[in-house]
Amino acid sequence: MTTEAQRRDVWTVDAVRALGMTTDIETAALILGIGRTLAYDLVRTGSFPVRLIRLRRRILVPVPELLRFLGVGEFRQS
Repeated sequence: MTTEAQRRDVWTVDAVRALGMTTDIETAALILGIGRTLAYDLVRTGSFPVRLIRLRRRILVPVPELLRFLGVGEFRQS
């Protein structure tokens, strides 16, 4: 679930890195600037731009892969 602290207009590299190793689809969608519905449509069709980790009904997005997709570079956890 996305928390109020994660809802923001602009995601900085440091804010994305502070998420840890994984995040949820809703947060990844916010970071990518796409809506929740489109994000889940991309998941359903296998077109989400980064690898996903499925744990039963939960879907996680690896933050390092999200950063690489955005062209930010290496992941450094603070």
